[in-house]
Amino acid sequence: MDTRFLGIPDLDDVPPVAVVVDVMRAFTVAAWAFSRGAEKIVLPGSPDEALELKAAHPDWAALKDGPPAPGFDLVNSPGLLRSAELGGRTVVQKTTAGTVGALAVKEASLVLCAGFVVAEATARLLRRRGSDSVTFVVTGEDGKADEDLACAEYIARRAEGAGTDAEEFVRRAAGSRAAAELTHGIRQGVHADDIALCLEVDRFPFAMVAAPEGPLMVLRPHTTPEPAGGHPA
Repeated sequence: MDTRFLGIPDLDDVPPVAVVVDVMRAFTVAAWAFSRGAEKIVLPGSPDEALELKAAHPDWAALKDGPPAPGFDLVNSPGLLRSAELGGRTVVQKTTAGTVGALAVKEASLVLCAGFVVAEATARLLRRRGSDSVTFVVTGEDGKADEDLACAEYIARRAEGAGTDAEEFVRRAAGSRAAAELTHGIRQGVHADDIALCLEVDRFPFAMVAAPEGPLMVLRPHTTPEPAGGHPA
């Protein structure tokens, strides 16, 4: 499998397959939203668009980075989201990196959104699809965020069928700038458990596929069956 690891500013063409990685915290939060019963997640291009969608669909739940804000129901924190009841609801998620990355590759034939919590399910889907060329979009810090790069490299190795231990990659993520900012309160809308929740490997059994639905980019969970006999597929 031919792999590239690029920041959002470095995307100069439409990749055939893209894996958009945001560990701390957008796609960890998205996975938790699905685990709490969300039907789908809409990825808007701006906070104003998120609020417009919420106004047009009052039963939808709008989510953003930072502290609570008027018009938004939730913040981008897995620790705070894990107690939310989202059964059957649509979530509108606007973040500064993850959702931007997904929209940047929206024309790819397959767009996966990922973090450590869905790493193996993401790798399994790549194996099942037989993807020859995959672009990993490292969303944080213009492609330099070590938590996102570590997760992307881990998923890439798992997609190639390597029996890779996650420990080294999780350690890198734990020592990242983003983890330090969450620890020291530099970022707002944070729960004390956020880092630990972002570093859980394979917490959830599904991958997350983003695709256009009408004018919207929509993220949905996707479960790929385990291969017979437990061998990589």
